[in-house]
Amino acid sequence: MVKYMKFAFYTLGCKTNQYETQAMEQLLLAKGHSIGAWDAECDGYVVNTCSVTAVADKKNRAIIRRCRREHPDAVIAVCGCYSQHDAPAVKALGVDVIGGSANRQEFVQLLLEAAAEKNYQESVDIALRRREFEILPAGGLEERTRAMLKVQDGCVNFCSYCIIPYTRGPIRSAPAELAVEQAKELAQRGYREIVITGIEIASWGADLPGKPELAVLLKAVCAAVPHVRVRLGSLEPRIITREFCEELKLLPNICPQFHLSMQSGCDTVLCRMKRKYDTARYYESVALLKEFFPGCAVTTDMIVAFPGETEEEFAQSLEFIQKCGFADMHIFPYSRRPGTPADKMPGQHDNATKEARSRKAIAVAEEMSLAFRKEMVGSVQEILFEEQDGDFFTGHAPNYMKVYAKGENLHNEVKNVRITGLYKDGLTGEIEG
Repeated sequence: MVKYMKFAFYTLGCKTNQYETQAMEQLLLAKGHSIGAWDAECDGYVVNTCSVTAVADKKNRAIIRRCRREHPDAVIAVCGCYSQHDAPAVKALGVDVIGGSANRQEFVQLLLEAAAEKNYQESVDIALRRREFEILPAGGLEERTRAMLKVQDGCVNFCSYCIIPYTRGPIRSAPAELAVEQAKELAQRGYREIVITGIEIASWGADLPGKPELAVLLKAVCAAVPHVRVRLGSLEPRIITREFCEELKLLPNICPQFHLSMQSGCDTVLCRMKRKYDTARYYESVALLKEFFPGCAVTTDMIVAFPGETEEEFAQSLEFIQKCGFADMHIFPYSRRPGTPADKMPGQHDNATKEARSRKAIAVAEEMSLAFRKEMVGSVQEILFEEQDGDFFTGHAPNYMKVYAKGENLHNEVKNVRITGLYKDGLTGEIEG
């Protein structure tokens, strides 16, 4: 007789990890098992790890240890980039199942075998040998609002601070037909927005016959689900050309929010990072997006206190981000990542310098975010409402600004909202009509 079990997941890191967790949840549900809350009693617990920095590794270990301590009789399984990079370190934490950053269906099977037979299971491949895109079920378990659609995996940029090419392997792309099929399925299930995600989606198609570019995929997906918003994940700035913008401008359901990977606003630091652009090329991308999509939100990430970064170089970065006028930024102090060239670079900064530069950069970022939100006051935005927050329902505009408005039963509804003012981390508005 089959024993049906309950499993809980804890996901760290990027949207790709979130997508893959949701896929594993669906695989378990399809086999008759159930998904529980992380803080509830379950038969098994899965930690889907991130390894982008040494700080991420520390957080992985803390969560795994706590899970083992709080659930001594449950099956503890670990997958993701940390176990891919350092499976022996994960095994030393007393877990029952170890998988890497691929082969999710196999990992789910190992999880079930370990839970049923109470034995140790491990399967971690060599990421650099991967050549095929793993097909997984799209969508999530949350109430239907926004779904992620993974279209690409792997990276070959080999930036000096990053371990991900070694934990995710080379570029693998989902065929456009598969992405279209999954997008249609998500629309039929009631999702109102699809987020195109992957490790480096700008490289989509590089491994496919004819090497189609990302715009080909986006046109196909947008045409397949014309009444669903399509939002892009993080983009490398080099993909933003006049031709690319002209093609996207023709897609009415593309969300005018563009997360352009930056990392530094100083050319000499970008060179040490081994990024494949300079600030002039980056700013060209920002200017093109704002030309073709007036009012769009351009967002980015920035690493401060990279090895050897001088006060002058940091000042150049601050000046550059103000020139770009970002709608939102994520600021990260550089964290050493063993196994990368940057870890051995001279000029490593102390924590006090990292914290001071982070505070300065965050202050500038917050000023820009406030200015961007102020410009939206008085405009009318189509808001996709997601959840209740006290007296308000909250949702997001196409440019991903958060909006609070009063109303009843607004979940998964799209409404025209006139923006009336600033509020908390977003804006307030009144529903029209």
